[in-house]
Amino acid sequence: MRTSLAIAALVSAVLIAACGSSGSSSNGEGSSSSSGGSSGGSGGSSGGSSGGSSSSSSGGLPPADAAPPDGDVSMMDAGGGAQSYTVQFGPITVNAGEENTQCIVVSLGNAAQIHVGQIHDLLGTASHHMILYKVAPQAAQPTPFACQPFQGTLNPANGNPLIISQRPDDTLTLPQNVAFTLDPNQMVRLEMHYINANTKPVTLVTTSTLTTIPDSQYKYDASFLFIGDPSINIPANSTWSTGVQYFQMPSNYNASNFWAITGHEHHLGTKVQIWSATSSSDPGSLIYTSTSWSDPPVTTFTPPVRVPSGGGYKFQCDYDNTTNSSVSFGESANDEMCFFWAYYWPSQNAQVCFVVNGGSVCCPGNPACAALP
Repeated sequence: MRTSLAIAALVSAVLIAACGSSGSSSNGEGSSSSSGGSSGGSGGSSGGSSGGSSSSSSGGLPPADAAPPDGDVSMMDAGGGAQSYTVQFGPITVNAGEENTQCIVVSLGNAAQIHVGQIHDLLGTASHHMILYKVAPQAAQPTPFACQPFQGTLNPANGNPLIISQRPDDTLTLPQNVAFTLDPNQMVRLEMHYINANTKPVTLVTTSTLTTIPDSQYKYDASFLFIGDPSINIPANSTWSTGVQYFQMPSNYNASNFWAITGHEHHLGTKVQIWSATSSSDPGSLIYTSTSWSDPPVTTFTPPVRVPSGGGYKFQCDYDNTTNSSVSFGESANDEMCFFWAYYWPSQNAQVCFVVNGGSVCCPGNPACAALP
């Protein structure tokens, strides 16, 4: 049995690493598909002025001889009284073999409070994952900069993640009357974890398009839980499984409506399964299966899943290590992970949760979270 000090150290390491690699590496491969609903909105249009200012634009990438715009935001009329705001990261050059995490922070430039009912992400070549956050008011940083994944964003006073995308073309359409509420002149942070496994440099451009719903249609705010198991140690040239892990849902989520789930592994992953269970002894009901580490589905539920009091989720990740080295949990695309995220309403702000020694730990809200930077 680990000592409490060792567990606290593990919690700190896991949270920093786990939040840093929330999507699987497609390296620009895999079929382009949408998840969680239709892909409407302006779907990745970009343009306008650089430096993070908001302006009306007909979209389109800048000509090849134009100066790179770095962080950019453009606004379009989406019809029916809705607006679309597109945040663009890049273009940047990613050298052969390069892996990095960079961020931009820009203002959407929305004059009034808005309710976002859909987000459409286009990750671009060499992407590993993308996370879009709403963040507290701060200075804009439109030029991509090295950043610590999830740093400061697990404090609700600083902001919350809105979406994690690991598919090349990913659309999240929220249920009717459910939205993400954004303040006037909302600052957002777009975090890119990218890796170029090719032998030549590639150009990376990523866009995230947020499309509003009319105020009259809004009733509830959405958020998500990020749940996983950090105890991964896969021997060389072997298949391996986490076995079925049980995450008991904190009681404050008894009334939550879970409407979408997606799983996550890296390139050695072969399968993710998730069950809704009434207790640790209940075999549970299978609600999610993915056999694609590079293009895992987003499964939506109508009606939404309600976890019974005292219940939770069971999950299992399987792997096939075809390398000559053992592989353990880590942030790099060459390490492995076992996570899933579950979108729900009404919001209680985002949390990162994981199984440690058979127990459930969620941050913020646990004393171990104090170890976070």
